Amino acid sequence: MTTPKNPPEKTQQAGSAPLWQRNWFKNTLTVLVFVIAYLSLRPFMQGEVIHGQVPALTLQTLEGQTLDLSQIQEPTLIHLWATWCPICKMTRGSVESVAQDYPVINIASQSGDDEQLRDYAAQNGMNPAIIVNDLDGQLMQTFGAKAVPADFIIAPGGEIAFVEVGFTTEIGLRLRLWWAGL
Repeated sequence: MTTPKNPPEKTQQAGSAPLWQRNWFKNTLTVLVFVIAYLSLRPFMQGEVIHGQVPALTLQTLEGQTLDLSQIQEPTLIHLWATWCPICKMTRGSVESVAQDYPVINIASQSGDDEQLRDYAAQNGMNPAIIVNDLDGQLMQTFGAKAVPADFIIAPGGEIAFVEVGFTTEIGLRLRLWWAGL
C-alpha cells in the first residue's frame, strides 16, 4: 500500500492560509512598498534641476579639450557622476557605450583631482577625453542636481530635452538622445 504524496490535511491547510501569508500577496506588497519608496524619494533626487537652455559654460576635459556648451549642435548627453557612487558604477558601461555614437560630457563631481580621475578612468576603461572634473561640486550645483548620477539630454541648439536623476538604462539614454534629435 502506498501513501499519498499530499495528505489531504496539508492541501486543505495551504488553501486556507490567510491572505497576508500567501506568497503572491507578500511579493505584491514588497513591490508596492519599493515603488512607493522610489516615488517618495524622486522629488528629492530630482532636486531643483535646471530646465530650458543649457548654461553657457566652457568646460575643459582631463585631456585639455575645451567644450563650449553654448555650441551644442547635435543631441548630447551631459552625465554627472561620482567615483564614490555605487549607482554610477552600474551605469558607467552604458554611458561609455553611448559615447561611441553620441557626444557625451562626463562630469565627475567631487571625485578627486585630475590625476586621481585619470587613474580611475584608466582602471575602469573610461575615456578621459570626455571627462570634466567638477572638483568642488560647482557644476553639479549649477545644474541643480542633488544626487548622482544625473543625466541631461541636450537637443541641438542647447535646449534641455530630458533630465533623469538616478539609474538609467543604456536603451533609455539612446531613446532620449534619438528623440531629442528629431
